[in-house]
Amino acid sequence: MRIRLLFFGILKDLAGRSIDTLELPEGATVRELLAKCESEIPRLKDLLARSAIAVNKDYACAETELKENDEVALLPPVSGGLESATASGNGHVRILREVIDTAGVLANVKRGEDGAVVLFEGIVRNQTRGRCTLYLEYEAYEEMAVKEMETLSRNALAQFAIRDVAMVHRLGRLEVGETSVLVVVSSAHRAAAFEACRWLIDTLKRTVPIWKKEYFKDGALWADGEPFPEEIAANRDGPGSPKPRCASK
Repeated sequence: MRIRLLFFGILKDLAGRSIDTLELPEGATVRELLAKCESEIPRLKDLLARSAIAVNKDYACAETELKENDEVALLPPVSGGLESATASGNGHVRILREVIDTAGVLANVKRGEDGAVVLFEGIVRNQTRGRCTLYLEYEAYEEMAVKEMETLSRNALAQFAIRDVAMVHRLGRLEVGETSVLVVVSSAHRAAAFEACRWLIDTLKRTVPIWKKEYFKDGALWADGEPFPEEIAANRDGPGSPKPRCASK
């Protein structure tokens, strides 16, 4: 059977391509796909051990069985964050390539019943570990990133005493001082808004498939991502390890 394979972030650079096709036997699993990738592209092996896998835009585990024409994405640790916006049903979750309109998003979230609005902006700084940053480039597995951001929004509304959430992440080239990610939370009281906003940005940076490449005067590199949570780290399922959440098929 034929599988469509997508590479992102540093895996794309190591593989020398962003899209490939693999021929696998009927009933092959993600584990077998990973073994074939490591055999054909040995330089991927170390990084794949820290990466996650998505099958048809859902996080998958090593024992997930693949089917003809499945789309499998190899996702290195994320570093979070369409020419037009890709939006959720309420318009509050977006990924875009244009400048983020912070004031417009804030105005769209605020309501008369709110006693607090907490806003977080991630901006491009001019240096990383003492190296002068020229600019950044962000890329994403876009449809899956929007889906995961929508899930985070729903979870925050269920877990915290808040009224509304907005999350926007920019892709493409960003200059120093520009906003890369925006999170806005509204609620009746400030404590819940602060807690929810912190949880949203921290979780987004660990789970949403968005990657950052940093350009310096003396070269460029993909930013080191935070480790995936154990429940979505696809190939960390050896003896004694927690079993990751499998994709629904």
